[in-house]
Amino acid sequence: MKNSPKKNNLFLKIIVWLFAILAVAVCIAISGWSIAIKPVTSVENEYQVKISVPSGATVKKVAEELESQKVIHSSKAFYLAARYRLFDHEKPFTLKSGVYTVKSSMSLREVYSLLQSGAQEYITVSIPEGLTMKKIGNLLEEKGVCLKSDFLASCNSKELLYEYNISAENFEGYLFPDTYFFTPEMNGDEVVRKFADNFKNKISTIESLKSYSSKQIHDVVILASIVEREYRVDSEAPLIASVFTNRINQNIGLYSCATIEYVITEIEDKPHPERITYDDLKIDSPYNTYKWAGLPPGPISNPGLVALNAAANPAKTNYFYFVLTDKQNGTHTFSKDFNTHKAAENGYYTKQAAGK
Repeated sequence: MKNSPKKNNLFLKIIVWLFAILAVAVCIAISGWSIAIKPVTSVENEYQVKISVPSGATVKKVAEELESQKVIHSSKAFYLAARYRLFDHEKPFTLKSGVYTVKSSMSLREVYSLLQSGAQEYITVSIPEGLTMKKIGNLLEEKGVCLKSDFLASCNSKELLYEYNISAENFEGYLFPDTYFFTPEMNGDEVVRKFADNFKNKISTIESLKSYSSKQIHDVVILASIVEREYRVDSEAPLIASVFTNRINQNIGLYSCATIEYVITEIEDKPHPERITYDDLKIDSPYNTYKWAGLPPGPISNPGLVALNAAANPAKTNYFYFVLTDKQNGTHTFSKDFNTHKAAENGYYTKQAAGK
């Protein structure tokens, strides 16, 4: 039985409409795609944003962040381009972690290439001399490098200490202060290794330490950590080291207020004191150098090269005391006996009184 002309006409109309709808859909898709791949702004009106891509981040999440920061038109377009290799059919899209500067004048293809190029921007972190392990951990977490808890766990890792042949309970003192370039959300072990590798390289420049055992180096680091917290002028660091060395040789307490501050803030987790009181000097801690002679059990800060050099090569003096007498310039008066020291404290110091 043959189809009626009416049915044939209806079928043809449906086919025509379907093709028309398909053609419109294709045109809309092409138009939408052409808009999606274009830059958001011209070069003249461009702005820049930093996009952080953590390790393990999904393409979808990063695409949504790009769209929310208004550096691409469509997160879906970016996802489709990555999912189906629309810009490079030969290789799959590989998202690389890091911090990237994305410009609003970049096309979708350019953003696509940037995020898998590895041409990232690093997180720059400057670590001042004299910070403690905990304070460095705070700084790293604030900057988005790693969690403080992960960093401290790595600082206390016995495996890492063994790897670096460090005769200590943790990496306090071995986190060399410097400017570092990190990537976001790093592993705690990777971060500690950066510090420790730098420390190793820096102390290799100190000739007198080349024959030292790990235990001897540790004693130098402890002394340097105290010197670091006491000196203000580079030229005085060896003199301060000489005072402490002379006291150690005579089995006299170091009497360093910096060690008391360490006990209060780092061991007891209390706020930094406005001043050290006589009661503070009685705190029962092996780090209290007013109560116990010799070096404390471990470093109280992370010293820089000036302090490390001073501790490794203290000046040859007969000084047993020092006191800050010029706050503006940060210089101290050094004395060989207590009476001269008290005179300096009270502002009566003269070169003759010091025996010079």
